[in-house]
Amino acid sequence: MAFHLREPNESDIPALARLHVQTFNETHRGGRTGGPSYELRERQWREAFERQDGSWFCYVIEDDGGELVGFAKGTPHDGGVPGYAGELNKIYLLQRVQRQGLGRLLLGALARRFMERGVPSMLLFGDAGNPSNGFYEAFGAERLYGDTGEFHGGYGWRDLGALVARCNTTSSARGTAG
Repeated sequence: MAFHLREPNESDIPALARLHVQTFNETHRGGRTGGPSYELRERQWREAFERQDGSWFCYVIEDDGGELVGFAKGTPHDGGVPGYAGELNKIYLLQRVQRQGLGRLLLGALARRFMERGVPSMLLFGDAGNPSNGFYEAFGAERLYGDTGEFHGGYGWRDLGALVARCNTTSSARGTAG
């Protein structure tokens, strides 16, 4: 199966909301329902698209049938953690398409976009027990520790150029950017 990386548009909002619900439940609830509702996610995405202020950007991955199977969203970091200017706000892939290089494709696209905007670093806030943490570490993310040394799931890349290089040299995904 072939995959295509692209920027979403307003017509993608219903599919993005469905994807967001499903991937959240797969990632954080073991596939069980009960996470944020479709209505909430649809409203959140609609509100994001209404803000045409350049404060966020997103990439989606669709399969060759046109179904959205993953997405990543970037935003400016609010400065709460010094040394980081961008935030990987969300990155999700359906479980059935994981381990095919699509996460690398999303991560590299997001990092390149930040660099184009003059943003040299980014972080993310996740769950300390999430199995996806191994993915972040494989791509050079550093764990961010609290003041007393505890790890809560935050990761950072201080040099997005190094991340882009790593994404470009890691085994190729079966996808195309466009």
